[in-house]
Amino acid sequence: MVQEKTAPPVGGPPESSRAQAPGVSPRRRAAARAAAAAAGGLLLYLAFPPIGLWYLAPLGAALMILAVHGTRPRRAAWLGLAGGLAFLAPGLHWVSPIGTDAWLGLTAIESLFYAAWGAGTALVARLPLWPLWSSALWVAMEWARGAVPFGGFPWMRIAFSQGESVLTPYAALGGAPLVSFAAVLCGALLALAALRARHAPRPRGRAFARSAVPPLALALAVPAGAFAVPRYGDEGRTVTVGVIQGNVPGRGMTPLGDEPAVVLRNHTRKLHEMAQAVRDGRMPRPDIVVLPENSTDIDPYRSATARAEIDAAVKDIGVPVLVGAVVGIGESNRATRSLVWDPVTGPGAYYDKQKLVPFGEFTPMKDLVLALFERASLVGKQSVAGTRDGDLRLGPVTVGAVNCYEVAFDDVVRGTARTGASPLVVQTNNATYARTGLPPQQLAMSQLRAVEHNRAVVTSAITGISAAVTPEGEVVWRTDELVPDMAVLTVSVRTERTVATGVGALPEWALILVGTAALAVVPAVPAVPAVPVLRRRAPADRKAQQDERQVEGA
Repeated sequence: MVQEKTAPPVGGPPESSRAQAPGVSPRRRAAARAAAAAAGGLLLYLAFPPIGLWYLAPLGAALMILAVHGTRPRRAAWLGLAGGLAFLAPGLHWVSPIGTDAWLGLTAIESLFYAAWGAGTALVARLPLWPLWSSALWVAMEWARGAVPFGGFPWMRIAFSQGESVLTPYAALGGAPLVSFAAVLCGALLALAALRARHAPRPRGRAFARSAVPPLALALAVPAGAFAVPRYGDEGRTVTVGVIQGNVPGRGMTPLGDEPAVVLRNHTRKLHEMAQAVRDGRMPRPDIVVLPENSTDIDPYRSATARAEIDAAVKDIGVPVLVGAVVGIGESNRATRSLVWDPVTGPGAYYDKQKLVPFGEFTPMKDLVLALFERASLVGKQSVAGTRDGDLRLGPVTVGAVNCYEVAFDDVVRGTARTGASPLVVQTNNATYARTGLPPQQLAMSQLRAVEHNRAVVTSAITGISAAVTPEGEVVWRTDELVPDMAVLTVSVRTERTVATGVGALPEWALILVGTAALAVVPAVPAVPAVPVLRRRAPADRKAQQDERQVEGA
């Protein structure tokens, strides 16, 4: 009877049947993979502000890919989870002022997306051109993080570590998703080169050149390609913007302090100081002034005192001011509002924040959460999301208002940029998270958005970091944290659209489609060795031939 041979699994034999290094147990190999995944996650964290070693992002991605490459999907999921935890635990430590449980819970939930990516990458690594598919799956994973749960949490996307790097110009072509793809693709190509170098036959010189050098060259070509992205020139128009950072008396969960209206007074006082500095000739006269989100802790629509105080300060400076206020909507709701305040006509047009912070501005599953967590009651009135873009006429320009958390969301910033608004103005309240990683991380997002949409970005933060970013992504002025500060800045006004502004989410959806399509075809593809088979002399005996095949399938 002739015994029928069974076909090997797609991508080579199972991990358990592959050649093991002499003297290295499967347990040690598994530990080495876990260590590589964790080290990759740590390198990703180091790429982000406040440390900001952006060039470590591809290396971190490479280590995470090497950790999951060649494993079964279930094990790869655990490895992806380990990498995600090592990345996000320090990267999201700024959440800890709310509570250690909130920090660890958010880290655990977000790390599950990296587990899914790990499993998917283990599958598509069985295909030809797998560096492309694994990088596209990373974009799909970041999209999913930005969509669910509770409206998504797109913080710590790899693109946001590249606010001022060689890969930043790609933002003008395909936005943040294309920058993330480019960074991970560099890492995947480095991983491919490492695998090929490891399995190159001895002597390694010529074999290494044939197998490892091409992916290394491609890894270098990715950042080099960014120099071919079209640059957008100056349009010869500027606006003079006053920026106020008033600071707050409290810290942590009670940043606004216990004394009513103290935050309002801090900001109107600085506005009066700016007006006096203009009269004394110590500062140029601004065309417009921007105050931070929550720069008044009293609703000026409902408090005659707050309205009079703001009006007096705006009249003193004599130009339109963008005020950040939390205003009541009915009896039980509120809105986070960017409010145009004219020195003659008073409060006028406004923009209400569209993307709200879960458990900060609204409470998902409110009845259940309030029953389980007493801290959830600190949210107070539930915020209502706005429904329109943030283009607001302010003096001689139409600014693009973006409120704090929203700068992380592609569609919100893109929608406002598409109106032609320029410059973009990010009003933010980071008081709870002062002196953590959040303010510098958020500033890096503004840098990327500037390049993505060819717009200058002015950030006014209640406790810092307030900053001015050129359309090329360069920070030309910034404040320290937890200090009152002010400045009058000359900011370029550009209205030309980038490719990214015009095509919108199409590059992201194309990459998501590519990644998911690769997953769909894995079961139908014949086995493909992870490392190309290089010609060599035939082994002298059958045992050597079997060992060689095992190495090539590993």
